[in-house]
Amino acid sequence: MRRTRVAGLLVVIVAIAAALGSQSRVSLPSTASLPSTASSPSAAASPIHRRRGEHRSPLGEADGAVPDGTTVFDDVVSGVANLDPALLRALRGAATDAAADGVELVVNSGWRSPAYEDQLRREAIAKYGSEAEAARWVATGTTSPHVSGDAVDIGPAHATSWLSAHGAAYGLCQTFGNEPWHYELRPDAIAHGCPRVYADPTQDPRMQQ
Repeated sequence: MRRTRVAGLLVVIVAIAAALGSQSRVSLPSTASLPSTASSPSAAASPIHRRRGEHRSPLGEADGAVPDGTTVFDDVVSGVANLDPALLRALRGAATDAAADGVELVVNSGWRSPAYEDQLRREAIAKYGSEAEAARWVATGTTSPHVSGDAVDIGPAHATSWLSAHGAAYGLCQTFGNEPWHYELRPDAIAHGCPRVYADPTQDPRMQQ
């Protein structure tokens, strides 16, 4: 009788041990299922950012490209800092008064280097399919008023609407009918209003040089 009781007790102990062993195997994940941190790229250095850095165009801010949200007060941006001083003063006066009306004047393009202007011209030819059509939108490195610092492209649309209504008071005038964002300084406009706009840059005698 005692032997039977001992045998039964051993069976129970073995069963409990087997059950505990099975539970530990279920609750502990294998190392094969754990994510590897050694080979994963860090979030701070994503492949997208690396590619952008590696293939960045040699023509950037130093040649006149402006970051999104640039204003006429951003002296550290070459596209603003290299504008004609008189034009820049007029723009800042207008921007200050526009801000009082809840309107911010954003600079989409200002001064450009000749190389940057010529790059934009090549891109326009590729976009529009011909030199003639591209000329209606982009001048050359030798003819563009952007290269001399005498022109600025303003946005967004409500800002250009504000300038269209009030720009003459600061000597700021739209130059081309097809480019409502393109403004140049015309000091006589303060007393006499802005002159007639050209239909597009190809009608401007300055572009015939």
